[in-house]
Amino acid sequence: MSVTLSPAKVRRLLIAHLGLARPLGRGARGTLAVLDRLRCIQLDPLDVLGTNADLVVMARVDNVARGDVWRHLFPRHAFEHFAKERCILPRRAFPYYRRHGHEAQTPWWQHGERERRVPAKLVRAVLEEIRERGPVSARELTDHGTVEPLDWSGWMGTSKATSMALEILWTLGDVVVAGRTDSGAKIYDVPERIFGDLGATDEEFAPWAVRERVHAAGLLSRAGGAMWSMLGKVRTSPLIDAMLEAGELIDVAIEGTPRRYLASPAFLATKPVRYDNRVRILGPLDPLLWDRNLVRHVFDFEYVWEVYKPAHQRKWGWYVCPLLYRDQLIGRIDARVDGDVLIVKKLWLEGDGEHDDKRDAIRAALERHAELCGAKKVKMPRRS
Repeated sequence: MSVTLSPAKVRRLLIAHLGLARPLGRGARGTLAVLDRLRCIQLDPLDVLGTNADLVVMARVDNVARGDVWRHLFPRHAFEHFAKERCILPRRAFPYYRRHGHEAQTPWWQHGERERRVPAKLVRAVLEEIRERGPVSARELTDHGTVEPLDWSGWMGTSKATSMALEILWTLGDVVVAGRTDSGAKIYDVPERIFGDLGATDEEFAPWAVRERVHAAGLLSRAGGAMWSMLGKVRTSPLIDAMLEAGELIDVAIEGTPRRYLASPAFLATKPVRYDNRVRILGPLDPLLWDRNLVRHVFDFEYVWEVYKPAHQRKWGWYVCPLLYRDQLIGRIDARVDGDVLIVKKLWLEGDGEHDDKRDAIRAALERHAELCGAKKVKMPRRS
């Protein structure tokens, strides 16, 4: 099946499907609803206005504070693994990762090389210690000396044998991340103690993962890109055409672009949108922003996360977040929480004054976000 949609229709479908039209709930229950809706929440350690995971949840849930994503989802309801890069995933996905986890890694993770560098006996010793003492952080485990660190994709890995053993066990699903310390360090435990018996799955990983990724993206470009991370080989395999033929996926064209996309039947059946008229601050890795080409075409909004660019190459700033109003990306902010103040260094609005009437709504969004981050006031830039 193939359908053609207008950019306006795509905007409305994406906003509704990704839970950005109105709150999905409050507190812990709302946070669980976000993970169920999105299938995965992408992780990034930078904490400027909250981490990306915080921002994803705050844009969709009332009554959640900075860090609540960890308190509400871990240890019972979620685990961490690779999906769209490293993500928070729902517990129901764990049997797939335990069976196929080592197959789902990008080449740069070099799981096999880790297994070659750490003796199997040492890995088993670390696992037994976690069984006896978990939940526990890496620093609390027995020090088993050093190994040669991996240089993977430009990042220098650990030289601690215990930590590399943990990476092996985590990849295979023999241990899970059961939460984070206040400093952000991972806490590990065995899945049986965290989840109980989730059973096993006989379903192949690839078709299940494709369905999950298509649902997570809303529209998944057939041309590839970061949205396909961990599934690059699957994208070019016969599986996709087979799933289209079976009606599990739908081929989507968008007016004005030759690109083709994959959608689930449920995406096209999304109910009409009812907006709450809030302005939302989106995290740089919010699923609405995964496909920059799609964002450019249907929202007429150019967005590049410039955090890894040299300062002289940045157009906007180091950590800039888009602003969403209804089904429009109306601007962006360069802001940070500093103590008890949310400081907005710069606010840019799209267009030629057409969104000036939304400044009060933007201010309300910033005040709401400041409160969620424990800040008492918002400091705005001078209006240019």
